Amino acid sequence: MEKIKIAIIGIGNCASSLLQGIYYYKDRKAEDAIGLMHWDIGGYKPSDIEVVAAIDIDQRKVGLDLSEAIFTRPNCTIIFQEEIPELGVKVSMGKVLDGVAPHMAEYNKNNTFIISDKPENDKEEIVKILKGSGAEILLNYLPVGSEEATRFYAECALEAGLALINNIPVFIVSNPTWAARFEEKNLPIVGDDIKAQIGATITHRTLANLFKDRGVKLERTYQLNTGGNTDFLNMLNRSRLDSKKESKTEAVQSVLAERMEPENIHIGPSDYVPWQKDNKLCFLRMEGKTFGDVPMNIELRLSVEDSPNSAGCVIDAIRCCKLALERNIGGQLTSISAFTMKHPPKQFPDDEARDMVDEFIIGKRKR
Repeated sequence: MEKIKIAIIGIGNCASSLLQGIYYYKDRKAEDAIGLMHWDIGGYKPSDIEVVAAIDIDQRKVGLDLSEAIFTRPNCTIIFQEEIPELGVKVSMGKVLDGVAPHMAEYNKNNTFIISDKPENDKEEIVKILKGSGAEILLNYLPVGSEEATRFYAECALEAGLALINNIPVFIVSNPTWAARFEEKNLPIVGDDIKAQIGATITHRTLANLFKDRGVKLERTYQLNTGGNTDFLNMLNRSRLDSKKESKTEAVQSVLAERMEPENIHIGPSDYVPWQKDNKLCFLRMEGKTFGDVPMNIELRLSVEDSPNSAGCVIDAIRCCKLALERNIGGQLTSISAFTMKHPPKQFPDDEARDMVDEFIIGKRKR
């Protein structure tokens, strides 16, 4: 089959895990493909994905071959696939905008983030790069809070004629105005804000649904997360967290029997712990009432490698997006968005979303 050609904005830990995964599963068979939700999607295997364009703004990555850039600081995710051939894809300079939080400059002395001194590319040049690469799908891996930058690259995708997978909590796919623009150009979109395979949000949703199904009233809950990658460093700027908190909170609220009052639910990133690197710790507490109004509570500690966890969902979103392109379907892809994203255009229970995706794959469902 032909390759699924993708372009990536932001060559951080998530991009590294995705590219490692493409090669990790290259020579495997279905029975050996541990860690995938779907081995085959419409005939496409993980190794059928090809990255043909990459854009970043970090001085240490711009100009490097992508195979080298994904292992360059400040990336700190686990390396599970060391052998990646030279790809012939050079990381191009992007446009900074609000893609870097002001406080990140304080960490330059620690070699954590260095903006390239190369001239920024404007929209015309970015569109030229995307078109020239032959990419058909654009992945957004910008830092949380990159509102202006995400809209800039969404405009580039529209002008270049690319589908969009928006992995961060800036509301593009779930925004009716943006969705209509992509549908008008017959370009499929998936988003917003990628879930993990087994992460804080999906675990919280599953337990919340369990409370509902077993007749337990959930009265209070929190989800606190810590990590040591640049995403958690970026989120020390609390002004960038509004959409992230909304996305994560709504993902849980949407499965409850009745919505909780804001003062009784607290979900969001909590702190940056450098030595954790790409390991994410989630501390979850849920308090409720059972039979006879008798109180109970659950406390849970979850430890995951953050970026491989998200790549397990993105690798399905890419292949479903390709099927939509082949089927001439534009606009919001409701099923794969509900299954893989925290803030999709429409929320569905996770088991229902999974069934919807399976129906979409075999063509029984349009979106």
